[in-house]
Amino acid sequence: MRILVLGGNGFIGSHVVDALLGAGHKVRVFDRGPEKFRAPLQNVDYRIASFTDFPALAEALEEIDVVFHFISTTVPSTSNLDPIGDIEGNLITTVKLLQLMVQKDVRRIVYLSSGGTVYGIPKQVPIPVTHPLIPICSYGVVKLAIENYLLMFKSLHGIEPLIFRVSNPYGERQGHQGIQGAVGTFLQRALHGEPVVIWGDGSVVRDFIYVGDLANICLQAVNGISGIYNVGSGSGASIKQVLECVEIATGMELQVEYKTSRNFDIPQVVLDVSDTKNHFQWNPDVDLLQGIKRTWSWVKDNNVK
Repeated sequence: MRILVLGGNGFIGSHVVDALLGAGHKVRVFDRGPEKFRAPLQNVDYRIASFTDFPALAEALEEIDVVFHFISTTVPSTSNLDPIGDIEGNLITTVKLLQLMVQKDVRRIVYLSSGGTVYGIPKQVPIPVTHPLIPICSYGVVKLAIENYLLMFKSLHGIEPLIFRVSNPYGERQGHQGIQGAVGTFLQRALHGEPVVIWGDGSVVRDFIYVGDLANICLQAVNGISGIYNVGSGSGASIKQVLECVEIATGMELQVEYKTSRNFDIPQVVLDVSDTKNHFQWNPDVDLLQGIKRTWSWVKDNNVK
């Protein structure tokens, strides 16, 4: 198939591109810049432009069968600082993308939503996709709005959306700005002998999924299933447990700075992925310690800053 990967030079997108190429698909990448950690790949049609460059986006949609949408201009921890920017950078641009898809007769889209924010404070754990949707940060509100527009375009224009509500991905080629990605940030700080910052007492629980497992289910998404599915490991780990795994993987005892907890940090998020496993015949194979060891090996080899 001919596949357009929006954000294909980013952390998740680059791994999905690898999986698609390995399966023999023709891949076109649309991103605002080249990959940070490796040179351009052979047999990939790169289109470097901003997501707001709609003429370039329209051209990138020519002769495409499936769109993978991985672009996000915000992260949960900063989205509330500028909700208007969040709306403009993510919601409006995605609606324009959907309009262009209708014009170009591109029907299939796979969208990465957020399993960590669209549900808000969970009333049950693990969280099923039927859980009430009450996000408490702009990031989650916008992700949910995009989901609803996808469903609207399905009803009105025959768009075929597959929505993955993804938990907390980690692994090789994840950027580290200190605002997202506990695993990558901890490993980067370990590499450079810097203290680890933990918000609260470290008891916050998240569902961490290795990026290779996420790429594997994205590869299966090409086959035509539509709907909304949780994608995670299906098990939780506290930030303290992540820190313990990092210390085991690195062989280091890390210095920790504890800071006041943040009001948007939900105490526990673990996704119910039973339906996802059944529908896609998929299972996350890499456990947290194994995934952190793999990521640490890559961080050391690339001297990640």
